[in-house]
Amino acid sequence: MNRSMNLLLRRTPFPEKGATVVEFALIVPLLLILLMGIIELGALFWVNMTMQHAVREGARYAVTGRFDLDPNPTPADRLRPEAVAEKIKLSSLGLYDSVVSDMVVTDPDGDVLAGFGGPGETLVINLQCSWPLLTPLIRPFFDGGTYNFQVSATMRNENF
Repeated sequence: MNRSMNLLLRRTPFPEKGATVVEFALIVPLLLILLMGIIELGALFWVNMTMQHAVREGARYAVTGRFDLDPNPTPADRLRPEAVAEKIKLSSLGLYDSVVSDMVVTDPDGDVLAGFGGPGETLVINLQCSWPLLTPLIRPFFDGGTYNFQVSATMRNENF
């Protein structure tokens, strides 16, 4: 009896020798796809929140009537829209140039404002943004493989 038990115990591990490797090979691609999807969606949320923060900072700057951030060297040539765009760029952690496709300033009714309005006027800054997706398995779920989104901020101008 002892001899037959020894033979049975000795033979059992041999057929299962490669089972762990096969199971690992089947599971790893699924885990990698899941991990890449989580990273990609995390990046989408991060880009969206970063641009929302940037447009809010730009609106806060705009309502004060300041224009000292305009990149034009002479004070006489400085313009408020360029200064507000520069503030948004500075607050966007370097994403502005690669993400923003259009910036529109309107009043609450949707009428486009020439500048940023006068004292006491309410303004809405809208940024149209797009972010290209990196993961090939997630790309088909978005038009053209890009995540298109809009961020906006509404504030009332101070009496400057």
